[in-house]
Amino acid sequence: MIGVIFEYGSEKVEVRIDNSVCYFRTSNSNQFATIDGIKLDKKGSLKEHPDLKDRKDWKSETIKRFKEKIKNMEKETEQIKYIIDDLTKYGYKPLYLQRQGYRPVKLYK
Repeated sequence: MIGVIFEYGSEKVEVRIDNSVCYFRTSNSNQFATIDGIKLDKKGSLKEHPDLKDRKDWKSETIKRFKEKIKNMEKETEQIKYIIDDLTKYGYKPLYLQRQGYRPVKLYK
């Protein structure tokens, strides 16, 4: 298990990867949700996948592609690096990285 805490505006968002499954949680919620349960921005999804522009199932296809991409990466460190790079493009600021059994590492001051 590996996780990152991001800051997005005034909100904290925690992302965890466990066995190639990505979980999200905001500071307002106690439970983690998979990508199936989070709101996706259509504009951001289409920026990443322009071929979905005219499809009605853009959301489910975006989720499917995300899951496939994560599963095709072999290591959790590779997966979390992809998450950090991807969310940073959309204004999320990574604050802490924590691997299971280790202390959190501060990413930015």
